[in-house]
Amino acid sequence: MELRDISRLLYQIKLADQRVATSFEKETGFSLTRYEMLMIVHDKGVCSQSEIQQAMKIDNAAITRHLKILEEKGYVRRERNTANHREVFVHLTDEAKHDLTSCEQDHDRSKHLITKVLSESEINQLSSLLQKLNQL
Repeated sequence: MELRDISRLLYQIKLADQRVATSFEKETGFSLTRYEMLMIVHDKGVCSQSEIQQAMKIDNAAITRHLKILEEKGYVRRERNTANHREVFVHLTDEAKHDLTSCEQDHDRSKHLITKVLSESEINQLSSLLQKLNQL
């Protein structure tokens, strides 16, 4: 495969990412990154900021910026670990739990951009390929 073919493929991935992320945010009211952060905390109950960073594979400064925005919106509480002041624990607020539940209940899967374009089998195949790429 030529370098030009690879660059076209990568550019298509970039455009698809932008379109899907925009569609997700319009549908849910959450940016995809912040939604994932909230879901990680939701699934774990309480977790450290570094656990979120490891799960999402983005730098700690970005995690801090996103958490600050979520904190300002009243979705998370951050508190320092009394035993280790460098560690920060993240908790969901009741407002976040309520809004995430509402978002999940209101979500119409059949209207999401991905399910309009791809079959369930294609979604599974795409997921598998992306996991393979992200393991590099």
